[in-house]
Amino acid sequence: MEPPRELDRLESSVRAPRAAAVAGIVFALLLGTATVLVRLAVPADAADAGDWMLSDAKRGQVELALTLLPFAGISFLWFMGVIRDHLGAREDKFFATVFFGSGVLYVAMLFASAAVVSALLVVHRELDASEDLWRFGRSLSFVLMNGFALRMAAVFTITTTTLAGRLGVLPRWLIVAGYLTALALLFAVTLAPWSSLLFPLWVLTVSVLVLVRSLGSGSGLAAPA
Repeated sequence: MEPPRELDRLESSVRAPRAAAVAGIVFALLLGTATVLVRLAVPADAADAGDWMLSDAKRGQVELALTLLPFAGISFLWFMGVIRDHLGAREDKFFATVFFGSGVLYVAMLFASAAVVSALLVVHRELDASEDLWRFGRSLSFVLMNGFALRMAAVFTITTTTLAGRLGVLPRWLIVAGYLTALALLFAVTLAPWSSLLFPLWVLTVSVLVLVRSLGSGSGLAAPA
């Protein structure tokens, strides 16, 4: 019979991948929903001086997206924390530092971009924002998200994929998909805004795979057979 301390360690080892997978799935669904709502409501052309704000339906879509984003960020931080905790001593310090830093910066800039849009909505509702103010806020939010946040997401994807490849915990096709996702986020997102959905899609795929493995074998981050 195994001692209680060893049993606790084994139970924690089993729970960690499942917790990370659930957090990743929640993040992916919340961020994906918020992204689609914003893309459908807000015109891609920054020269459009906020005409969408005059539509109750479109403004409601954006407000719903802004409500979802904080919970998406919290889920992402939980996803990061559980993965780091489970890797433990196997974690490479160099990649772990980049993994942690890029993830935190991504969430920070995601929140900053959302705060800019929230401020625009408040100013428009209370003070009737001018066209110049709308263009400035729209451009600032766009640059924060597409110019910086999604590139931090690309770095996070690269480091996570590299760690997974070194440890042999993900299939080769998903490792290749991770690098392709990172390249798209680095270079294509400003040209094809909908490509931003690749990041939550990648996190969702990884999380579902980890969850399926953890339910089947008790160790979602174990090396594939």
